Amino acid sequence: MKKRNLILCGLLSMSMAAGSVFPVMATGNGAESQEAADAKTAEKAKEKATEFVQTVTGTTVKTKSGDETESNSESESSVDVQAQDGGTPPQMPDAAAQGEDQSAPDGAPGGAGQPPAGAPGGQSQGVDSYTAVNEFTEDITLDGDALESTGTDENAVLVSGADVNAVLNNVTVSRTSSDSTGGDNSSFYGVGAALLATAGNLYVHGATIDTDASGAAGVFAYGDSTVYVSDSTINTKQDTSGGIHAAGGGTLYAWDLTVSTDGESAAAIRSDRGGGTMVVDGGSYTSNGIGSPAVYCTADISINNADLTAGGSEAVCIEGLNTTRLYDCNLTGNMTDQDQNDCTWNVIVYQSMSGDSEVGNGTFQMVGGTLTAVNGGQFYSTNTECTIILEGVNIIPAAENDFFLRCTGNNNARGWGSAGDNASDCLFTAINQVMEGDVIWDSISNLDFYMTDGSTLTGAFRQDETYAGGSGTGYCNVYVDENSTWTVTGDSTVTALCQAGSIVDPDGQTVSIVGFNGTVYVDGDSDYTITADTYTASADTSNASVASEWAEHQAEKPV
Repeated sequence: MKKRNLILCGLLSMSMAAGSVFPVMATGNGAESQEAADAKTAEKAKEKATEFVQTVTGTTVKTKSGDETESNSESESSVDVQAQDGGTPPQMPDAAAQGEDQSAPDGAPGGAGQPPAGAPGGQSQGVDSYTAVNEFTEDITLDGDALESTGTDENAVLVSGADVNAVLNNVTVSRTSSDSTGGDNSSFYGVGAALLATAGNLYVHGATIDTDASGAAGVFAYGDSTVYVSDSTINTKQDTSGGIHAAGGGTLYAWDLTVSTDGESAAAIRSDRGGGTMVVDGGSYTSNGIGSPAVYCTADISINNADLTAGGSEAVCIEGLNTTRLYDCNLTGNMTDQDQNDCTWNVIVYQSMSGDSEVGNGTFQMVGGTLTAVNGGQFYSTNTECTIILEGVNIIPAAENDFFLRCTGNNNARGWGSAGDNASDCLFTAINQVMEGDVIWDSISNLDFYMTDGSTLTGAFRQDETYAGGSGTGYCNVYVDENSTWTVTGDSTVTALCQAGSIVDPDGQTVSIVGFNGTVYVDGDSDYTITADTYTASADTSNASVASEWAEHQAEKPV
């Protein structure tokens, strides 16, 4: 894990430039900047939206027999869809190349590479082909059709042609099977999903999709495919059955969906090995199962103006070099307490070592909206580098608020790195943000905590060495700008304290600030004391993060 050098107030950080808020993402064409990737995504979305309009408003569309027909949005003509076995998918990611021990089964306790309970994990066997009731290898449009799949690990629809535009308007899709196995082939490659695209373009509008089979995701984008789904309802019942899902580099755009999942490992918005891109605008997404976050992120995911609820899990889970951005969303998590976990959290940024995501900086950004924790603490980072950005979020803590932010190692019960060497390296930025609860850190972790633009924190900074495995060289640097306030609720320990704003106790009394060597920097009236290795009555926040805007990620909705 990268260790940022200890920086004192007013000195330039050698580890994180101000312009490098978001990590460089690995893509199928090599590494590229986030800015370039976002521009590429926007251009691609514009092109595909134009293709969609042409497809449904009068351009030539090919049926599966190869005949050409004239199609438009008012057409009532039907298309005969023939049952076929699935073809060959794009090349599968090489699980062995990840170089990690992936022996732990999906969702099982213990073992190396164990993700959160119910989260995807374990080694995939890979697939050579898919079985599908309807496979589209040429352009096609369906309107009002009823599509059904009852086979074992079978897709109701598979779009596999490289240049295909498959348009499904107002369809009803039923996917049921008591014999389907689910597991990694479903999570990684879309085996058994109701609607799967492995290449080409799939457009879904006004659909009703119901699944009751293990591994039966609602809509799945894999490989070189791009999926556009809007104004549809998706309900899944069984394990490893996400609502909308991307993996293996697939791209999925969603507008105004109503999604509900009931199984374990069944996030409403779900991604998995090989990553991809998901852009979600509007709608309601609810996961009810244990170990099923509202959002499970091993991809680049941006969500706007959506209601996101996890009834039996953390709200958001981000693994490795991946990003979740939320804009004006209502996000709620209700994780249960579990003996195998060191703590209970609402949002986690971590690395499970399962091989499901590249090791690197994970990013969680939330601008506006509401974040509610029903149980446990709010943010937890372990065994990874991470960036957390909060701007103007209404944060509602649990009744027993265990912590606001925890950046520590862990006991390795889940296989998350080696004990004593599985720390958090966290850059945290609060922008006009109200925060409540303690911040917990340890000596093997690095935490830069910025409070900017009128932010407030009511809580203490606590150093907890439970999982540090001995004395480390980590740090906790706190920056309070001139418009921000830290209300101290208990004795606190930090490395560097850079104070331009206000630091008081709940009664408004000045808090004493003393050095590790006994030097008195501020002689306060409060019963609380802050112990800091260094102290400066100014705060350089030039290395704080800046939130991106929704306009940088949104895509045009197909008509």
